[in-house]
Amino acid sequence: MKIVALEAFVVRIPLVKPVKHASYTRSNTDNLVVKATLANGIVGWGEGVPREYVTGETASSALEQLRQSELGKQISESAQFPEILRMIEAIRVVPQANDIRGISGNAARCAVELALLDAYGKALQIPLSEMTKTLSPNLYEPRSLVRYSGAITSARRGMKIRLAAWRMRIFGVKQIKVKVGIEGYDDPYRLRMIRRRVGKSVDIRIDANEAWSASEAGAKIRALEPYRISAVEQPIPHEQAHLLPQLQQEISTPIMLDESCCGMYDAQQAVENKWCQLFNIRLSKVGGFIPAIRLAEFATAHNIGYQLGCQVGETAILSAAGRHFATSVKNIRYLEGSYDRHLVRKSLSEEDITFGWGGVAPEIRGNGLGISISEQQIQECQIAHERFI
Repeated sequence: MKIVALEAFVVRIPLVKPVKHASYTRSNTDNLVVKATLANGIVGWGEGVPREYVTGETASSALEQLRQSELGKQISESAQFPEILRMIEAIRVVPQANDIRGISGNAARCAVELALLDAYGKALQIPLSEMTKTLSPNLYEPRSLVRYSGAITSARRGMKIRLAAWRMRIFGVKQIKVKVGIEGYDDPYRLRMIRRRVGKSVDIRIDANEAWSASEAGAKIRALEPYRISAVEQPIPHEQAHLLPQLQQEISTPIMLDESCCGMYDAQQAVENKWCQLFNIRLSKVGGFIPAIRLAEFATAHNIGYQLGCQVGETAILSAAGRHFATSVKNIRYLEGSYDRHLVRKSLSEEDITFGWGGVAPEIRGNGLGISISEQQIQECQIAHERFI
């Protein structure tokens, strides 16, 4: 089986409403979508969400890295499934100068990898979730249903924060992430309002998106601990990550890395220096489905918990990939994603795979990603296009 065409599209996806956190506010997102075509006409699709403040990538820089990566030389013809997986895992995007963390091409690599996994999965009639069994037998644990977290982002005070909390309760979610550290927001007040309305049994965790300095983070988090938070995500900037062990001594809440966990180098640094108790693994951020599995393996081997996170503005392509991960990988502490119709105006898919009541969503049983992509929607959102093979 041979890949005869590999194309990339930059698509501008409008969001249903602006999403705000401590690092950024956005009303649309420029995503990288890759199309892989086999000689028999089967097409696979992949997606990456470049974020300059996470991996240093933009949509234009991702395209440039793909231009330089000689992908045609890396994608060999093969008919055997294990060999195909090894070939896909070995794909590398040309590195950027001074990128000692090895993360600057992760969104671009994710898009290419998922397109290949989708195409070959369709050709071999294997769902992406079943590939986990070959990639990591010890992590493989198939499930027919999973439950996603809810999220409260920009609701600030008064009736808005009350309505946001009531929606979570009425919708029946069991876990909620609350964005904190946004300038001008009273986080203790917000957490108090949320906890009162969702009840004692709902798991609430917070995400600061690097909002606080190491000197102030301890006091900020302690002020929120009376509301029974289960984890704090990326409380301080990556540049201050070496101070996380000291911060952990000041608080009782487990620390989760996000911006400081973008690949295996970061994970190794985190374990060696005792930076955290949890990793936030996001497919686009870490370079794809297979690197995400390798990070979960590494975390498991070192007694680190992990959540499967998502990027703001993911379309159904990444949502489907995340669903396959969620329904095949064991011990995921928290699950984010599949916000499709709640968040994006163009999901790029013919199917609606948004999670349902209570955050519950079924496994996707189709081969590859198991969804049908609308090329018309891609054309409507397209702002750049390039062919590499």
